[in-house]
Amino acid sequence: MSFTVFCAVIAAALLHASWNAMVKGARDKQLNMIAVVIGHLPLALVALVLSPAPTAASLPYLFTGMALHFGYQLFLLRAYHVGDLTQVYPIARGSAPMIVAAVSIGALGVTLQPIEIAAVITIGIGILSMAFVRGSNGQRNPQGAKLALITGCFIAAYSLVDGLGARVAGTALGFYGWLAVGNAVLMFGFTALRAPHQLRALHTTGKRVFLLGGSASFAAFALVIWSFTQAPIALVTALRETSIIFALLIGVVFLREKLSPAKLASTAITLAGVALLRLA
Repeated sequence: MSFTVFCAVIAAALLHASWNAMVKGARDKQLNMIAVVIGHLPLALVALVLSPAPTAASLPYLFTGMALHFGYQLFLLRAYHVGDLTQVYPIARGSAPMIVAAVSIGALGVTLQPIEIAAVITIGIGILSMAFVRGSNGQRNPQGAKLALITGCFIAAYSLVDGLGARVAGTALGFYGWLAVGNAVLMFGFTALRAPHQLRALHTTGKRVFLLGGSASFAAFALVIWSFTQAPIALVTALRETSIIFALLIGVVFLREKLSPAKLASTAITLAGVALLRLA
């Protein structure tokens, strides 16, 4: 992995943790999630103008990616309704490299080295221990952990689909530009059916998150998908999960979430596994 790709993924990690904090820290989390997803449109439209169209062979990946991103957003929102950022985010992001590695071995025939197997086991221990961490109200939150783990499954799935799709498409930015437009259309239609009043709120209370959160989220995903075309998907996925550190700091400093020793230890174990996977 080149230094340029390394820096791009780290930047994406910071941007990703930032927009997640915007959603979690809001009084109306659903409105903020809608604002972030539909807020992809301005930069996505610019990307479509500047980039060539993806190849026809990438269309199955494109449509599958739209569905997976939409499912990810719905489950992430549900997880944030019941769990802390510093509990939900490490489980959701930390589980993705483990799942990608498992799929690579079981379905793609990839052989892992001992250090990579050690990384997967370490991440698993960190994730399982996070399920028993007490929330900000002093209570354990298995429901939040469960929803976060489901979210992690979506992250792993869209990471594989996006990475393979961008390579087939021949244009990472063009591929994600169309994916972001499709995802925004799905979210718009879903909201129009379920909560049309929140579409009207985008012009008022959701305007800031639409502009800032949407742009940060689009840039984060675009950087990662470009990195998928420059380095192995599993390696990029693992490095991206350094966003766990950024989320932990944001949750404690800005959202006033309690940093308990158990939460810190669980996050540290998960990060140690991510670091091992990076070294591998």
